[in-house]
Amino acid sequence: MERLFNVLAVFSTGLLAGAFLYGFSTVVPTFYEVPLEVHFAYRDALMRHNGIYMQLVMGMSILTPVLWAFLMHGPASSRLLAISASSFAAISFVVTRFGNVPVNRMIKTWSAAAPPDGYERLLSRWLMFNNIRTGAALLCFICLITATTSFKKQ
Repeated sequence: MERLFNVLAVFSTGLLAGAFLYGFSTVVPTFYEVPLEVHFAYRDALMRHNGIYMQLVMGMSILTPVLWAFLMHGPASSRLLAISASSFAAISFVVTRFGNVPVNRMIKTWSAAAPPDGYERLLSRWLMFNNIRTGAALLCFICLITATTSFKKQ
């Protein structure tokens, strides 16, 4: 059981970090290279399609490292790193839920022909939250990989 939760934790945290890193490095820069009509329409469609997937991956990234931490028979440092990984996944979830999602809901109502005053400021705010959640997801994965490799050495 311990091994199963370790594999699930590595898999889910890797998916989370990979998804956010892909968005950070390719999707977000693309938003700013296309006309606003395309930007807003694509962003809205993307949020509709990845909402369920990302919630499942975030949930798995929060739960599986904690379960592995409690099941493992390894060093306390590995347990602490696994719990830290879960905490970083939770931070990523909270930032997404209370930072990015409200801005996404506003963007859905915007017209590219007449975007609201200050829309650039709101897009910058979304980007700041995106950077935070991406960093948290990467730290989550790094903690989990470090926990796994330090656990294996014991």
